[in-house]
Amino acid sequence: MSKTLKELNLEDDFLFAKVMTDERICKELLEKLLNIEIEKITMPEDQKTINILLGSKGIRLDIYVKDENNTVYNVEMQRGSHKNLPKRLRYYQGNIDLDLISKGEKYDSLVKSYIIFICTFDLFKKGRHKYTFESICLEDNSIKLNDESQKIILNTKGVMNDLDEELLEFLKYVECSNEDTAQKSKGALVKHVHERVEEVKNDVSMEVEFMTLLERDREKIEEGIEKGIEKGIEQQKRTLILKQYNKGFTIEYIADINDFTVEYVSEIITLGKG
Repeated sequence: MSKTLKELNLEDDFLFAKVMTDERICKELLEKLLNIEIEKITMPEDQKTINILLGSKGIRLDIYVKDENNTVYNVEMQRGSHKNLPKRLRYYQGNIDLDLISKGEKYDSLVKSYIIFICTFDLFKKGRHKYTFESICLEDNSIKLNDESQKIILNTKGVMNDLDEELLEFLKYVECSNEDTAQKSKGALVKHVHERVEEVKNDVSMEVEFMTLLERDREKIEEGIEKGIEKGIEQQKRTLILKQYNKGFTIEYIADINDFTVEYVSEIITLGKG
């Protein structure tokens, strides 16, 4: 059964995107997570879509922001278990880079970038809340490639005390985004996030948008089921025709007893021979 807007947690894409498009909240989370100071961030568009190459698989980003130095931050929410997450990170990085640099421009125009995935599962099962990746030399780990790209995987299922209290509270809040969790939090981050969560959940226009998206998803699922049923029925017809033909029935007789056209039966048999 589908959740209502008020029942959503921050782990749900709709609520996460609506909360994190608040520049103040997004800036506060990034500063806390990366231990940096950001003067300001700009959000070029909600859920930025990158679809550069014809025929290639495009990507739709949950949160895509830039700071005053044009540093790019991409933040994504990931639920369930995704074994292909490392390859997805690689694909996202490649597409973001292609989007940043135009044909004929120098590679120097590629700016620093962070791709941050907030996961409700521990991909590496090492108990950490945070896994940070940069390119280093395998022969000498003191040598970094310095390509100014960093990938971070946050994990709500971590057990180590490897982050400061505010970030640990935030990760708990991701899966249980209610008043009780917010009240138990000592830091300001969760309280600020919760204020925005309450604003979204009590906004009538957000409710309408959420219900519209939900109905659209339902229609797509129903359409997929109908197509699957039609495909199954068609396959049953084909199997029946070929079975009867292999028993020696004529095309005309098969068409007559099944109420098919002779042309349809002939086409199925021709395809079956191929």
